[in-house]
Amino acid sequence: MNCVLSVAQPEIIVPKPHQLKWHEAEMGAVFHYDLHVFDGIRYGQGNNRISPIEDYNIFNPTQLDTDQWIQAAKAAGCKFAVLTATHETGFGLWQSDVNPYCLKAVKWRDGKGDIVRDFVNSCRKYGIQPGIYVGIRWNSLLGIHNFKVAGDGEFAANRQAWYKRFCEKMVEELCTRYGDLYMIWFDGGADDPRGDGPDVEPIVNKYQPNCLFYHNIDRADFRWGGSETGTVGYPCWSTFPAPCSHHKRIESQKDQIALLKQGDPEGKYWVPAMADSPLRGANGRHEWFWEPDDENNIYPLTTLMDMYEKSVGRNATLIIGLTPDPDGLLPAGDEQRLKEWGEEINRRFGTPLAETQGRRQRLTLNLNEKQPVNYCIIQEDIAKGERIRQYKIEAKVNGKWQTVCSGESVGHKRIAHFEPVETTALRLTVTQSVAVPEIRHFSAYNVTLK
Repeated sequence: MNCVLSVAQPEIIVPKPHQLKWHEAEMGAVFHYDLHVFDGIRYGQGNNRISPIEDYNIFNPTQLDTDQWIQAAKAAGCKFAVLTATHETGFGLWQSDVNPYCLKAVKWRDGKGDIVRDFVNSCRKYGIQPGIYVGIRWNSLLGIHNFKVAGDGEFAANRQAWYKRFCEKMVEELCTRYGDLYMIWFDGGADDPRGDGPDVEPIVNKYQPNCLFYHNIDRADFRWGGSETGTVGYPCWSTFPAPCSHHKRIESQKDQIALLKQGDPEGKYWVPAMADSPLRGANGRHEWFWEPDDENNIYPLTTLMDMYEKSVGRNATLIIGLTPDPDGLLPAGDEQRLKEWGEEINRRFGTPLAETQGRRQRLTLNLNEKQPVNYCIIQEDIAKGERIRQYKIEAKVNGKWQTVCSGESVGHKRIAHFEPVETTALRLTVTQSVAVPEIRHFSAYNVTLK
């Protein structure tokens, strides 16, 4: 009688198909536009959440050009773009039949403008995937603060129920009028539908089944990366202990921010990281909306490249915040910096010295001749999950292998930077994994840092 020894294989968590689109995009942009862009004063979030804009006809972007917005984002390397269809004022940038506080109410374009439609059309024109950001946590016009209406008793209960229905109807409009969407992003989440929050997830599932959903108390297709610096921690795993992101279900955990930044290699849910930052964040500023006299606060290229390597290069997707001005244009300085950024990413990583792939623990990359190397890129086939737990990269120097760097998480992309080394070959060795590594890409670069 033959006995076969059965060894239990570890469960490998894998992304859903629409989450693969998140990883493949690597970079996206979010455009913030609202009434207070036109008031001529610096944006104050606390005040903006509680003080309505008295004259909504200040909204008058006479040179609005969403084509220009999207072309600028594409030049940086963005593959998707998101527009704040409504933010903390409650004002809607579309022709809403539900929310009268929208573009129907203003004199601009005789009340017939639809910036959401313009934006989505521009995205499709230039091959960018469109997304919509819906702000329902705050509404200064209606007095909504952290999802809750003002007042108490039956008055508050009735208005809370009405506000939930109001939000659901707005989401249905946005999900049914603009074709397939890449993402629906609820600012601060959509809360708990069993409590104060609207029940928006079934609406998104019904009308946008292939759309990324971010997020409510039950589900987040990706997670906030723990800061607005455009970076995440390392290691950074795509798996997470809960199917949701940051809210009271996990906020009791002692190291919640570290968990958001790094994920959990033992997590049972695929909730990959998002790194976000406004482009105008230099000199102590942090501006998601256009403000006057802020042109000198665009991040320098060196900061943006550091951000890229510590987000995309750490298995996260990077979202950069862009700020159209009162004319309806992305300012020239912002546009130029985005172009420079895209060119620098391509200069550094567009042409590898050599590349290979394979399904095994060790890969060797032979160079045609001895030459300097200071970067390597590793990518797993994450459709089959994150399998690598530890790795090292060695360079062959004078006939002997020497370690130049090592690490833990790889995921969609790991950009490894190390001191320049003159070498004829590089070797990637996976020293710990939960299954046979599926390495879709291993490449080497010699980057002259400016």
